[in-house]
Amino acid sequence: MPRTRSSSRSLYAPDRGLETRMATTMFLIGLLYVVFVGALLVLLRGSWPIILLITGALFVGQFWFSDRIAALGMGAREVTREQAPELHGTVDRICALADMPKPKVAIAESNVPNAFATGRGEKTALVCVTTGLLRRLEPEELEGVLAHEMSHVAHRDVAVMTIASFLGVLAGMMTRVALYSGLGRSRDSTMGLAVILVPVVSGAVYIVSFLLTRVLSRYRELAADRAAALLTGRPSALASALTKVSGEMARIPTRDLRKAEPYNAFWFAPAFSSKESLSRLLSSHPTLEQRLEQLTRISAQLGGA
Repeated sequence: MPRTRSSSRSLYAPDRGLETRMATTMFLIGLLYVVFVGALLVLLRGSWPIILLITGALFVGQFWFSDRIAALGMGAREVTREQAPELHGTVDRICALADMPKPKVAIAESNVPNAFATGRGEKTALVCVTTGLLRRLEPEELEGVLAHEMSHVAHRDVAVMTIASFLGVLAGMMTRVALYSGLGRSRDSTMGLAVILVPVVSGAVYIVSFLLTRVLSRYRELAADRAAALLTGRPSALASALTKVSGEMARIPTRDLRKAEPYNAFWFAPAFSSKESLSRLLSSHPTLEQRLEQLTRISAQLGGA
């Protein structure tokens, strides 16, 4: 069993690049958030108390409940050691290697081979694998996938992604409210201008925040691969799991992949992936080739592990 620690630092290799990108993204998102709310206050001067109340409530809800909502949406069901002894044993080994508290362990009934982690921090962390993944992977491959997911918890990038994605959610909601509410029905010239500018400003903010979070998301997946490979010392096992999962995705019915697609940012591997340049820029994950190339380099550094 992993021992209890007083320190919040795990033995996952620190990633300065990830930390810098998370800090930069949070700064830019925060700046964008201030500009966005400021613009709404100017455009909708008579409604500023409502704007502040709604944005504040949505932020709190996004931060405190988004991980639970995501886990529920993906069908995660917490399991005990008696129900899944091998899965718990693998998580225990990774916790011992990383010297980190054990997260909750869950299984999702899905033929899509995948895994994800959620949680604002170590105390609320949950790691989940699908039944499709458990059927397809060898023990060392599963260990690599779980080490990847638990590195997201150790690096706290799950919480950062949750906060960073909030502004895009808010901007999208404001766009729909402005378009479908009675905002522009007033004959007042200011309100008439607002009904034009609010969707424009909201749309621009949504696009910028979406692109910022996608750039961070792709890097954090590479960082998690790297951290998992160094922690377990078996990058080849993680590479094998990546190859197997990506190959199996092609055999999954499209309707099942469509159900998983909204949660792509959480998954170990995306439900859909594309080699088209534009699609790659908008993707939540780096390409399989990029991930395998990195793991090959790490394997060479470790002496072919």
